[in-house]
Amino acid sequence: MKFEQITSSLGVNSQEFTFQFQSHPDYPSALAFSDTLNFLNVKNDAYELQKEYWGELPEEFITIYNDTFALVKKEESGIQVFSDDVQNVSKEQLYENSTDFVLLFEKEIISKEKRILNFYWLLNGFLIFLSGYTIVFLNLHNTLFNLLSILGLFVSFEIIREKFGDEPAIIKGICRSNATDTTAKNDCNKIMNADKTDVLGLKLSDLSLLYFSALLVLGIFSPFTDSVLKFLSFVSCLVIAYSLVIQIFIEKVLCKVCLLLIGILIGQIIISSIYFGNSIKLNTIALSVLVFLVLFFALVLIKNLINQKEQYRKSDIKNLKFKRNYGIFKRELLEKKRIFFQNTEIFRLGKPDAKLHISLVSNPYCGFCKEAHHILEKLLQKYPDDISAQIRFNYFPSAANTKYKNLINDFLYVFNKKNIELLKSVDFWFEHKNEKKLREYYNSQIHNSDLTEIINISIDNESKSLNFTPVFLINGYAFPDKYDREDIFYFMEELLEDEEITNEA
Repeated sequence: MKFEQITSSLGVNSQEFTFQFQSHPDYPSALAFSDTLNFLNVKNDAYELQKEYWGELPEEFITIYNDTFALVKKEESGIQVFSDDVQNVSKEQLYENSTDFVLLFEKEIISKEKRILNFYWLLNGFLIFLSGYTIVFLNLHNTLFNLLSILGLFVSFEIIREKFGDEPAIIKGICRSNATDTTAKNDCNKIMNADKTDVLGLKLSDLSLLYFSALLVLGIFSPFTDSVLKFLSFVSCLVIAYSLVIQIFIEKVLCKVCLLLIGILIGQIIISSIYFGNSIKLNTIALSVLVFLVLFFALVLIKNLINQKEQYRKSDIKNLKFKRNYGIFKRELLEKKRIFFQNTEIFRLGKPDAKLHISLVSNPYCGFCKEAHHILEKLLQKYPDDISAQIRFNYFPSAANTKYKNLINDFLYVFNKKNIELLKSVDFWFEHKNEKKLREYYNSQIHNSDLTEIINISIDNESKSLNFTPVFLINGYAFPDKYDREDIFYFMEELLEDEEITNEA
C-alpha cells in the first residue's frame, strides 16, 4: 500500500507516515490512519457517511476506494482518485467502489495566508515610499511618469483583488457611482471576464500589474533608463488598441477602470515622446530584461499563492457547511449510549422543566474547563427559558488536598446563598486561580459543609467513565468529540425544535 499521493497533498513525510501507520496497534484500520495523521499534526475527522451526503463534502477528502485508502479530489473536469495510481472516475464509480468511510482533513495554510495578507500592506507602503523618493530625487517629467506608473500599478492590483471576491473602494467608486448604479459595475465585470489572455496562467490584468511594476522599477533609475521607458510606452499602444477593440466592437460596452488605465498609458506616451531620448544602450537592455524576468516569475508565484488561498477558502467554507449540517451532528450525538445520572439538585441552574438539560463534568483545576464554563454561561444567558444545567465537579476526598476541599465548600456556599451566582464564582476562580481572593470576594469562611452529594456526583461520573474533563452532555448524550464545543451554538435552535431530543429531557 503506497501513500505518496496522499502524503504529498497533506504535506507530510511519506516514510514517516508509513512507519507510524504500520506501527499503530490497530493497523491497518481507519482508526490507525486517523490517529497517525493526528500524530503528524494533521487535524482530521473521520465519519461513517452514507453516499446521499457525499454531495456536501469538500473538494478533497479521503475514503477507502477499492479496499485501499485514497485521496479524492473533485474538480470541474471530473473526479480524481489518488491511491497507488491516479484514476479519473465518475461519481457513480466513486460511490460504487468506496465504503462509507470519509476522513476530512485540514491543511496547514496559516503561513501562506499571513504572507498574502501582509503583502497588501507591504505593497501600499512600498508605493508610498517610491512616491516620496520620486518626488524628492527626480525631475518633474520623470516624477510625473513614475507617479502614473504607481497609479497604474495600484489600479491593476485592485482589479486582481476584485477578481478574487474583494470589493476594493477604488473599483467600487469608479465602476459604480452610487448604490443603485449596477449597470456600470456589470460593464466593468463583463470586460474583465472577457479577457482571454493566458501567459503561464496570467491574464491581461496580471500582465498590467507586471508592466507597471517594471516601469516603476526602471523609472527609479531615470534618466539612465528613459529610452527603454519610451520604447515600452509606445509598445503599450498595442494593448490600448486591443482593449478598445474588445470594449467597442466585441463586448460593445465601456469599462471605466479600463479607460482609466488607458488614460494612464496615453499620459506616459505623451511624457516619454516629449522628454525621453531614443538612445538605448546594451547595459540598459540587460537591466530591463532582468527586471522583467524577476518581476514575471515573482508575479507567477504570488498569483499561484493567491489562487491556492482562494481554493482553501472555498474548501473551508464547504467543509464548515458539511460539518454544521444538523442531520450529521444529530447522528453523531445520538450514536453513543445515553447516560442517566442519579437525580440530585446540587449545582443545578435554570428552569427544571427546560427543553434541554446540559451537564458539564468539570474540574476547577482543569485548564480546558475554563472555556467550557464560559460556553455554558453564554448558553444559559441566551436561552434562559429553554435550558437547564448542572455542573458536576469530580471531587474525591481521598485524592483531594485541603485547598480543593475548601474551594468546593466555597462554591457550595455561593450556590446555597444564590444559585445563579455559582457561574460567576467559577468565572472568578478561573480568572484569578486564588482561593483566598475568592473567599474574600464572596465573604465566605472556611467551613466543613456536608459534601456527600458532591461526592456521590463524582462517584456517579466515575461509574459512567467520565473521568476526563471537561465533558458536555445534552439530555444525557455526550457532545460529539468530532466537534469543537463552541459548535453547539450553531445547533441550538434546531436542538430546541427537535422533539426526538427535547422529549428525552
